[in-house]
Amino acid sequence: MSYLKKAAILLWRIWFYILMVLPIVIMLPFLIIITSSEKFYPQFFICARIWAKIIIVGMGFSIKVKADQIPEKHKSYMLVANHASMLDIMLMLSVIKQPFVFIGKKELSRIPIFGFFYRRTCILVDRNNQRSKKDAFEEAQRRLKQENSVCIFPEGGVPEDRSIILDQFKDGAFRLAIEHQTPIVPITFHDTKKRFPYKFFTGGPGILRVQIHNFICTEGLELKDRRLLKERTREVILNELQNPSVS
Repeated sequence: MSYLKKAAILLWRIWFYILMVLPIVIMLPFLIIITSSEKFYPQFFICARIWAKIIIVGMGFSIKVKADQIPEKHKSYMLVANHASMLDIMLMLSVIKQPFVFIGKKELSRIPIFGFFYRRTCILVDRNNQRSKKDAFEEAQRRLKQENSVCIFPEGGVPEDRSIILDQFKDGAFRLAIEHQTPIVPITFHDTKKRFPYKFFTGGPGILRVQIHNFICTEGLELKDRRLLKERTREVILNELQNPSVS
C-alpha cells in the first residue's frame, strides 16, 4: 500500500472519531438532560439515530436494507446481529426505528465524551466478570419488563480470528427472549467488516447491506429450548452471510 493511500485512510479514520464526538458536543446540554432519567429515553433514542446517520453519511456510506418483516411500534423485540465492526452500532441505530437498549461491552465506556453517554444509556457488561454478566442480565430483564426492545451482538465481541465468518453465539440473548416470550429479530450486516474493520489502514466508503429476517417466535418455548433457538438464529444469519439475498 502506498504512503499516499495510507495517509488518506488515516485522515478518513480520524474523521470518523471527529464525527463521533462533534454532534455530541453540539447537543451536550440537551443530552445531559435527556439522559438524566429513563423517562426521557425515547427522546434520547431520536438523538442517537441522528448521531448515527451523521456518521454513516459523513463517512461516505450508504445503506441498502431488505426486510422480510418490520418491527412494529410499541412491541418488544430481541434484536440479534453479527458483529465485525464498531460501525455495527451506528448501522443498527440507523435501520431500526423503534427505541431499543444496547447490551454492550464495558470497554467502550472509556471513549472520551461518547463513553459518558454510553454508560448512562446502555447496559454494560464486562465479559470477563461473572458478576457483571449477571448484573447485565438482570438489567436487561428489567428493561424487557418495561416493554423495551434489547439489542445484543451474541458472538460476545468481534472474533479475533479474522477468517471466522460468524463466531459461536452466547446463550444470554436467547435465555432472555424465552423468559419474556420476546420475538427474536435476526439481522445480518454484510459489509461493515469490509468497509470499516478494526485493522486500521483498511476500509473505505461504499454501500452497507442489511438484511432484516423474518422474526423467530419464542411463544411456548422453555429454557431447555434455548440452545436450539440459538442455533436456529445463528443459522439464519450465517446462511445470509454465505449467500446474500440483498445485493
